[in-house]
Amino acid sequence: MTTVTNNTATSGTSSSTTSTASKNSMSEASDRFLKLLVTQMQNQDPLNPADNSQITSQMAQINTVTGIDKLNTTMTSMSANMTQLQMLQGASLVGHQVIMEGNKLATNTAGHGVGGYDLAAAASTVQVDIYNAAGVKLDTITQSGVAAGQQTFEWTPPSGTSTEGLTFKVAATSGGKTIASTPLMSDLVDAVSNTNGALTLELRNAGSTAYSKVKAVS
Repeated sequence: MTTVTNNTATSGTSSSTTSTASKNSMSEASDRFLKLLVTQMQNQDPLNPADNSQITSQMAQINTVTGIDKLNTTMTSMSANMTQLQMLQGASLVGHQVIMEGNKLATNTAGHGVGGYDLAAAASTVQVDIYNAAGVKLDTITQSGVAAGQQTFEWTPPSGTSTEGLTFKVAATSGGKTIASTPLMSDLVDAVSNTNGALTLELRNAGSTAYSKVKAVS
């Protein structure tokens, strides 16, 4: 069952109220300005009339402020629409596997441990060490002639080995030099939520994780 949590209802109502108050405030400011302008024109000294350039400048200022207020209202509306669209897109991820930075070893349907890594450059040798929840090394996987970019590996645990809390470390070399590598983990999306305008994924193993950290979806 798809679970979608949206914590923006209160802020949405607040934004609407704030927007209405802002509009009223701007309308009142415009009315006051026009009344003052008319009063000034009616009571000006015929021998020393008001400077047209000053009046034009004042009117331009009030128009600028009004325009900014309208722009803010439009941007607020666009932000709310983007948030709703983001939630709809996020809901489609529920039940899918996502790839992100991390060293937790996932388990596939066959009971095998699966993980990955991202190489900054091609490596002649990549060594992946597997550890149990207590930090004890269980096994080592060695891969040769690995290209740069995202790669995956699969590990078959010995019979009776617990797959809970398994982690891994990656070490890549080429010509005796260390190649930078980033461990990648796979996790299942159980739900999505939206807090303060940011889409968050509720992952089976990693818990609450920002959607921005996801590198791929499978």
